[in-house]
Amino acid sequence: MQAQEKKSLVGVEYEVEIGPVAHGGHCIARTDEGQVLFVRHALPGERVVARVTEGEEGARFLRADAVEILEASKDRVEAPCPFAGPGRCGGCDWQHAKPGAQRRLKGEVVAEQLQRLAGLTPEEAGWDGTVMPAEGDKVPAGQVPSWRTRVQYAVDPGTGQAGLRKHRSHEVQVIDHCMIAAEGVSELGVERRDWSGMESVEAIAATGSQDRQVILTPREGARLPIVELDRPVSVMRVGEKDGGVHRVHGRPFVRERADGRTYRVGSGGFWQVHPKAADTLVTAVMQGLLPRKGETALDLYCGVGLFAGALADRLGDEGAVLGIESGKRAVEDARHNLDGFDRVRIEQGKVEAVLPRTGITEVDLIVLDPPRAGAGRRTVSHLASLGARRVAYVACDPAALARDIAYFREGGYRVRTLRVFDLFPMTHHVECVAILEPVKKGA
Repeated sequence: MQAQEKKSLVGVEYEVEIGPVAHGGHCIARTDEGQVLFVRHALPGERVVARVTEGEEGARFLRADAVEILEASKDRVEAPCPFAGPGRCGGCDWQHAKPGAQRRLKGEVVAEQLQRLAGLTPEEAGWDGTVMPAEGDKVPAGQVPSWRTRVQYAVDPGTGQAGLRKHRSHEVQVIDHCMIAAEGVSELGVERRDWSGMESVEAIAATGSQDRQVILTPREGARLPIVELDRPVSVMRVGEKDGGVHRVHGRPFVRERADGRTYRVGSGGFWQVHPKAADTLVTAVMQGLLPRKGETALDLYCGVGLFAGALADRLGDEGAVLGIESGKRAVEDARHNLDGFDRVRIEQGKVEAVLPRTGITEVDLIVLDPPRAGAGRRTVSHLASLGARRVAYVACDPAALARDIAYFREGGYRVRTLRVFDLFPMTHHVECVAILEPVKKGA
């Protein structure tokens, strides 16, 4: 006997009271029947009409948008961006919240993840609950800081116009301007030209230099357009078969600036997207580690060498730094960027594979900045065995951070301090820097 197909609830509307914020840019609500709703475009305490966007009868939860606000929160503002809201661009989660309220919501998410996954209160993590804005982002409610130095535009296949993806969708919201895009990105005028044949266009405006770059991803069989933007740029393309990034015109990299040094970042390579983020994070990491001359350090998931360079500067000629990074191009850039340091070595490969092969049994300091999934139990267990006097964990996902903190606690480490930064205004994303140290015997 065939199982009966479950009925889709997409489009069904519920009048609900909005509960607490949840990780991912939405709030939790329940229908009168007890069905859980994850509701976007709402704020805690509001009463709204929520329209289901995903889900079916019997599902553990439904996704929904608040399409009518019956009782508004005092933290609500009218979304400044005309492309924000139900069924539109999915890039910003909190355009409808005052800046201070956005940071409070992010703080509540971090606190909830710490408690649920690491069993820690903010006080036990050495955190006062504050989410700090990036320098220059203290803007009045109803205004939007222009901070995003790297924007990946999707291209509407029918019109060739650039836009951004709708939430949890491949559908393109065509736009004429992205409000959170940095001035250097907006100056390129990507939204004002025809990109027919392209899958996506990534625009990059480097911090601390005038380097501008676009990376084109063509649809299969499409010819690259002649790129004439509103200012000079280098042009790269993503290969159809190998997926690599290849030079079309200009430099195959941009020059970024942080901590008094210039870093080469190859096309498609990782660099923090907020212009103040790299300096903010280096400062937080170095203040937490307090490096001493002659110490040894690991920089894991090191990218183009941002933290390795900062460590090398502070450890002096007798110190030593080992960086590990999986990306081939990033390793080439890191080696170039740190060529002036005799006692810095960069190894290519996954951390969990390379680190055991190094033969390192002890180290003074560790910095790790893993991808969104975190480092994981196996890697954290290995790191805890090295006896570092301090560990700096840089995290873009509070859930992964909390899980890995729990693993560090199993390995005999405690969180000394935690700092949380709002480096992605208007979105649900947040950046954390946790400083860990060994638990003293008898403590």
